[in-house]
Amino acid sequence: MMSLMKHLIIYAHPNPKSFNHALMETICTVYRAHGHSVTVRDLYAGKFQSVLMPSDFEAMAKGRIPEDILREQELIRASDCLTFVYPIWWAGQPAILKGYIDRVMLKGFAYDFTDKGVVGLLKGKKVAIINTTGSPESLYHENGMTKSMNQTSEQGIFGFCGMDVVAHRYFGAVPSVSQEQRQVMLAEVSKLVEKF
Repeated sequence: MMSLMKHLIIYAHPNPKSFNHALMETICTVYRAHGHSVTVRDLYAGKFQSVLMPSDFEAMAKGRIPEDILREQELIRASDCLTFVYPIWWAGQPAILKGYIDRVMLKGFAYDFTDKGVVGLLKGKKVAIINTTGSPESLYHENGMTKSMNQTSEQGIFGFCGMDVVAHRYFGAVPSVSQEQRQVMLAEVSKLVEKF
């Protein structure tokens, strides 16, 4: 029997009518249909402050974490599985999501340095990454970009923090595919996240 989990979906796309939004809603529906609790952090709609400011450093130097960062850290701490839904722009994350990671995944919360090296502090948490691209998937595979993007996010961010990336799926050429192909993609993401 599947145990119930606390899911945190971190969604980064500015258009509420985008295919990314449809992916996020589909994932929410699947998780909730299995009885899991779901919290969605829509970074654009919530106007997340993504720029790491001098005031952030000043507060942290005095041992204080800004309130908006603490709220996000508490949500992560309380979750079992984090699902990131975002488009690939210029071979990476939207700036708002990169800023979220910069500000929230801090030393002492997400990782630390010891005499034995780096220690990920978010062990036991699962991560699923769902991406869309404007170009066909084959292009990213052929030029090696998929491998580079996987290494950057899976190892450089989440693995570094001790998290276990259980899925990373790209849906390619989204702006140019048919509505029928999009429905196939939504069915695929439903099947993929049912495992979590």
